[in-house]
Amino acid sequence: MAAQSNLKNMVMVLGLTCLLCSAVLGGAYALTKDPIDAASKAKMDKAIGAVLPAFDETAPEAVEVDGKTYNYYKALKGGETVGYAVESTVVGFGGPLSLMVGVTPDGVVYNTSVLSHSETPGLGAKCNTDARFMAQWEGFNPAEKILTVKKDGGDVDAITASTITSRAYALAVKNAVDAVKSIGGPVHE
Repeated sequence: MAAQSNLKNMVMVLGLTCLLCSAVLGGAYALTKDPIDAASKAKMDKAIGAVLPAFDETAPEAVEVDGKTYNYYKALKGGETVGYAVESTVVGFGGPLSLMVGVTPDGVVYNTSVLSHSETPGLGAKCNTDARFMAQWEGFNPAEKILTVKKDGGDVDAITASTITSRAYALAVKNAVDAVKSIGGPVHE
């Protein structure tokens, strides 16, 4: 005999369905949380290693600059600070552009690495594939060069047809350098 369709039965079936779906989602979360966290940590460790000179250990810390919090990793080798890896996120053409920026204790950008972006494929997305664009950040000294694109009077070569992304990238690097200044790094005028 079929169940009679009434409000009580519909609420009970809907409630059981929601409970079952919640249990499945909770189980999937529990099963995937640790692997996702491990992959995220490995990605972060790889980015830190790519933007800093050789180091023995890192210490995660945070600093607030102009109302925005920046996570950074102080890298030590033999007890001496060899650099700071700063996470810097700005808005690019397609959305958030997140970088890991390595800054040496003397205030020079050691290197940069894109953590994530939402830029246009084939244009702004070249911010992590255009060798010429990426190479200019290695050893970029903000004390000697201006951290804006050439179109705006600076010293940064923009990605062809991606000025907005290039501006955002330069701003993310500048914000990271400013974060290092605020934590006791060198001050360049």
